[in-house]
Amino acid sequence: MSQHADIKDLSLKGLELFQLCARRGSLQAVAAETGLSASTVSHHLRSLEETLRVDLFDHSRRPLILTQKGKIFLRDIEDALHTLRRAKAEAAAGNMSEASYLRLGTIEDFDSDIIPALAVSLFESMPNCDFVYHTDSSLTIVQMLRNRQLDIGIAATPTERLGDLIDRPLLRDPFVMVVPKTVELLPRDIIHDSAELPFLRFSSNLIIARQIEAQLRRMEISPPHRFECGNNQTLMAMVAAGTGWTITTPLLFSRARRFHEHVEMHRFPGKGFARTLAVLANADCSRSVLDLVDSTLRSLISETVVKPFHQKAPWLKESFELVE
Repeated sequence: MSQHADIKDLSLKGLELFQLCARRGSLQAVAAETGLSASTVSHHLRSLEETLRVDLFDHSRRPLILTQKGKIFLRDIEDALHTLRRAKAEAAAGNMSEASYLRLGTIEDFDSDIIPALAVSLFESMPNCDFVYHTDSSLTIVQMLRNRQLDIGIAATPTERLGDLIDRPLLRDPFVMVVPKTVELLPRDIIHDSAELPFLRFSSNLIIARQIEAQLRRMEISPPHRFECGNNQTLMAMVAAGTGWTITTPLLFSRARRFHEHVEMHRFPGKGFARTLAVLANADCSRSVLDLVDSTLRSLISETVVKPFHQKAPWLKESFELVE
């Protein structure tokens, strides 16, 4: 790097846009993500290069490719940017009423009851904050957190390590079996012989489907593929109509109230297994905002779902619970 570059001439916005461009490889992608024009993003990059008197990108190639000096510069500023972002977030949220921006992603499992109540609570605690709520699959939410497109996510914890994200386990959600009320077969008989009643499964690209399939393989059970979809409500509707049985969780079952009179939930016949739902955040997220989201969620989940289910199905008390 040039020894004549003055640190006071480096803008935080320029450094952040450089980091994003290095990751995305496209001015247009960064412009769409940040809400800036492509020409504005390009201007910031050129200003940074002029200040450093170094070409950070090979401008003759597309997608954007870092030069060797650009790679070194990116490596050197990563930790500094992380520290600056975190300090900025903590300063902004030191007084909750002054927090200004929060992007929160959630799986649809919390969409109907929990998230609306969370939104109202957060709005009351942070009245000057602009909120962005996004609903998607767990895998997408994890990726968006890693790409810094979200600040906080509520998702099922994937099997791989989340070393680059803050991971606060929230809820242990055990797998249960749901069958039509009209079926007289025992759950263990149904699961070992799907010839009479088909198994209705979650789409294979979902974390929940992978967990279920892994457990069935361990039990050496391989139901034929007759029907799969990514929507729990659709699966519950199919079971209620008597077309098959499924494996789901108490949290998901709680969202399908209109089908409850036509279906029955049973303990999974075999060794129990569960998924863990967690509050996730990228490393730059304000700890005070993260604490607020975490504590509010725990209170809402306990009162709205966990306690009512423990009353209806006492056998869930030891497995369906908040993770302390």
